Amino acid sequence: MDATQRLPASLTPLDVALAALLRDVAPVSASKQARHDAHGRESSEIPELAAWPPHDIAASDGWALRASDLVGASSYTPLPLSRSPVWVEAGDKIPDGCDCVLDEDSIERTGPIAQVLAEAIPGQGIRRKSGKIADPGRIVAAWRLSSLCDAACRPRLRVVNSPGGAITAKLIAKSLREAGVEIVFVEASARDAASIAPLLAGSDCDLILTIGGSGVGRTDAAVIALTERGEVIAHGLALQPGRTAAVGRIGRTPVVVMPGAPDQALAVWWTLVLPALDRLAGWQHKAVTRPLARKIASSVGIAEVVLLEEQDGAWLPLAVGDLPFGAIARAGAWLLVPGGSEGYAAGTPVDAYLLRE
Repeated sequence: MDATQRLPASLTPLDVALAALLRDVAPVSASKQARHDAHGRESSEIPELAAWPPHDIAASDGWALRASDLVGASSYTPLPLSRSPVWVEAGDKIPDGCDCVLDEDSIERTGPIAQVLAEAIPGQGIRRKSGKIADPGRIVAAWRLSSLCDAACRPRLRVVNSPGGAITAKLIAKSLREAGVEIVFVEASARDAASIAPLLAGSDCDLILTIGGSGVGRTDAAVIALTERGEVIAHGLALQPGRTAAVGRIGRTPVVVMPGAPDQALAVWWTLVLPALDRLAGWQHKAVTRPLARKIASSVGIAEVVLLEEQDGAWLPLAVGDLPFGAIARAGAWLLVPGGSEGYAAGTPVDAYLLRE
């Protein structure tokens, strides 16, 4: 995990959040199943994934600045800024002339002139532009629910997209529809609670997903909307990537608030959404056990997603706590290192879930 990225004030362990999400969730009834089957499947275009991100973007919410302007700044020696900083949200394009993002608490605006309270290095809080991906179809495949097509039941979902989550929303919609899952797809007109809250009302759905607006502080519009309509069980999970996700409930319907950035959302998709879909569908995804070709070092207290590639009958770790598109396209499986673990030694048998069946 990048220590420069701002975390929520408190983080809920992933297993605690998952247990709360799945509480009282059971396979959909036969009557619902008959209705779902009657709707059939829909096609969906493959989103443009030649490269992501297409330009430098904010990796977290905060102030976009130029690192060279912050030399010597500290809480003891605040540095006045010659111009007002620009606030960016996770996934936003980095403004011209800026090369770092500081968290909200690093800027003091009590007077007419903004003061910065910390230094930064170029690239801090930024996700750099990605190179071209040779096979974008492998990224799409990482979201697929092919095994769910054989499940006894298929749930009905409401998917609420906020501005800024278009790529993620298309990937999710495509995956669900190809698996025969009926969805109601709605889009908010703006990334604010007033626009999102009315769209959360779904009286006849088994699971609600919101995409975007899960950020900390100024940008948690979807979380605020969920608060207005139902209950937020946890916002800020001990999960990397995907720490700004939230889980909640509207009536008896479970809700997952997903980040808009596709890499962050993919971790939430694997660790929260898939277990919920498995429970609703009466299905169980099966893991494949192989030894590790190389050790995995993980941060204690944070559950981390690891991308794996099969190599000579073993799992070779490609990325830990990070899901770059290039690594996703190369990977054949993923595993989750629990928050209480420091990782695994080379040769340890681990259970991983295949990305492409």
